[in-house]
Amino acid sequence: MYHSKALSSIPVVVTADARAGRRLRGRRRAVQLGTLLLAMLIPLSGLFRIDPVAGAFVVLDRQVWFADFYIVVGLWMAVSSMLVMTYSLVGTAFCGWSCPQNTLSEWANRMTTRLLGKRAQVSLDGEPVKVSAGKNKALNWVILGGLFMAAAMVIAIIPMLYFYTPELIWRFITFQHDARLADSLHWIYMIFVLVMFVNIAFVRHFWCRFMCVYRVWQHTFKTRETLHIAHDKSQPDECARCNFCETSCFIGIDPRETVVYDACINCGDCITACSSVRGARRTGNSLLRFEFGERSEEADKQQDRGRHSNVGSVLKRAPWASVLTVFGLVLFTWGIVTYDPAHHTVYRGESVQGGQINDYRVNIASKLYRPVSLTVSVEGLPEGAYRLESGVVEFTGAGRQDVHLEIADSLSPGLHPFLVHVDSEDGKRRTFRVHHLVQEGA
Repeated sequence: MYHSKALSSIPVVVTADARAGRRLRGRRRAVQLGTLLLAMLIPLSGLFRIDPVAGAFVVLDRQVWFADFYIVVGLWMAVSSMLVMTYSLVGTAFCGWSCPQNTLSEWANRMTTRLLGKRAQVSLDGEPVKVSAGKNKALNWVILGGLFMAAAMVIAIIPMLYFYTPELIWRFITFQHDARLADSLHWIYMIFVLVMFVNIAFVRHFWCRFMCVYRVWQHTFKTRETLHIAHDKSQPDECARCNFCETSCFIGIDPRETVVYDACINCGDCITACSSVRGARRTGNSLLRFEFGERSEEADKQQDRGRHSNVGSVLKRAPWASVLTVFGLVLFTWGIVTYDPAHHTVYRGESVQGGQINDYRVNIASKLYRPVSLTVSVEGLPEGAYRLESGVVEFTGAGRQDVHLEIADSLSPGLHPFLVHVDSEDGKRRTFRVHHLVQEGA
């Protein structure tokens, strides 16, 4: 009993930093999965995709033409400006926290070590494949290959969502025939699956380190104040006998010696590694951390310095980007508010009667991907002087239809202007002016 009381009186120190490291990794995993989910939800929700048949972008389930100036320019301006500010602030954090290539590479690494051993390694650096002797079994290889193939088949579907509606994707997956699907689409899909399988199985972070042009482009916007890994050098002896942060870095750099332009992707795994080691040793907090602001010895001692300067740093370095972002969002919003979901033109037909053209085609386009009913009418011609093929045009989705308009021979010679109206269910009217010429003796 005495010993129990004595033991119970000993304070138990729980190192919160180790838990903080695990929380950091958990947040990053959530962002990675959220990014993949968002990549699927964007086209599925109609927020954005590409219509390959019409050769047009689709925003909020609306077909966007280049004539929709405010939507096109506003969206482009807002997105590009926000990217400039994001890269200027957090640098290559997109690579470590959101990039699908990095997410898949990390997942492939975890599956490889789980099935082939902790020291298992597959790389394109010319080194032989390393496999644990106890796990070098055919079943493990088959399971690993099956997981990689399943992941490749799922990931290869995501780009297709940006070109086809969910209904067509379901028909494609279930091998149902549809004239809107290209006959060679299954072969194209198989090629994408093969490429993705090779990428997951062998390429992995080799792409991030040596082949990713996108990461190099992001470096254009980095400065000394951009988010980076900072190292607290107050414990040189402890760091000298420990390099766990370096061995845990799947990019292959020393996190304690980061520079402005390097291969670091700000994933934070080195912070988690240092937290776990120092937490187990009960020696304190992680010696590595995320930091904004100048890279200096003084900044190493002031962990909160960057938190106070990050917003001001962005506004200081990119005021024009902030203005362009707001201006682009205003243009985009105005474009959505004033968006016209229908368009029509009138052109002459090919029927000629004695040199006189009496046939016209009213070409009507619906830009919405839902059923739409439009009413066509003619104003300015006497009753009985024309014949309209149909007064109502029904659309099941975005597309074009022609309505035949025939002018009677009873009109007197001269110029007869008239208007062709197209009215939608919301009461909006669109008008096209036509000048019909009746020649003498026609």
